[in-house]
Amino acid sequence: MTTQSYVAGYPQQTPAKVAAEFCGVSKRYGPVLALNNVSFRIHRGEMVSLLGANGAGKTTAVKLLLGLAAPNQGTIRIFGENPRSPGAKMRVGAMLQVGKVPETLKVREHIELFSCYYPNPLPLPTIVEKAGIDGLENRPFGELSGGQKQRVLFALAICGDPDLLFLDEPTVGLDVDSRRTFWREIRAFVECGRSVLLTTHYLEEADALADQILVLNCGTIVAEGTPAKIKASVAGKTIRCSTLLSLDQLRAIAGVSSVRAQKGQVEILTSRAEIVLRELLALDATLADIEVVSTGLEEAFLEITRREGAGNQNETKMEEVAL
Repeated sequence: MTTQSYVAGYPQQTPAKVAAEFCGVSKRYGPVLALNNVSFRIHRGEMVSLLGANGAGKTTAVKLLLGLAAPNQGTIRIFGENPRSPGAKMRVGAMLQVGKVPETLKVREHIELFSCYYPNPLPLPTIVEKAGIDGLENRPFGELSGGQKQRVLFALAICGDPDLLFLDEPTVGLDVDSRRTFWREIRAFVECGRSVLLTTHYLEEADALADQILVLNCGTIVAEGTPAKIKASVAGKTIRCSTLLSLDQLRAIAGVSSVRAQKGQVEILTSRAEIVLRELLALDATLADIEVVSTGLEEAFLEITRREGAGNQNETKMEEVAL
């Protein structure tokens, strides 16, 4: 008889296999090219975070992986199978931002209903504990707060004991403590050989959790690697300060890569922090609240998408000239 080891209540899985694979995938909705020749892999025991602005193609990628849509070109595999096959569906759980369940059913009824779709679901007490919904079992879903509903949707995503979990903006509506608890649970899930694809607008979440990050822009992967690699791809530091100088004046300073306003201050990305800071002090005697920090994931993401956006605009202009 085969025995299984457990980590934090999850059966441990066999490592070093591909959980999901995109190979040259393109997807169109009429004239709109949502994904353009996208390729990536999610390995067993790995969390991959898919980042991108609204409309970048994240939701389309998740739908294709779940078998809710078919690509126009390329191949998608879930544990070597077509995403629409019963074998693939039995090994996948999903928590979608657009997911809805009947408001009148009680939480326990939802879990029992979803669990019956899977051959070996987790026991109800385990699901309740892991999702942090103790005491909510007999309450109608429609009476729950936004954060409580998110935790119930997470319970439904893990109830089938999946090998691959898709999480689309999972911590929206959660308070800080609940978000940290959720992070711990996801780490435990991955540590026992399971896989996760995470989409989130909280970049500190991706930085804290992800083994690999994929940055989508206009349907194309424009950067990929560990969080450290993504941050290192944008050389320089960020200067935060309060200044009377306009954004255009700041952009005109030699060595400034990008500038943005943020909560009453400005954030200046530069590869020449000391030189730029001296120039700022010379131009604005009122300069205050100065802080110089290494580039974080948020600054790196914004700079990468800004560069790619400028490149796309230049390509469009060149095409227009050619036409």
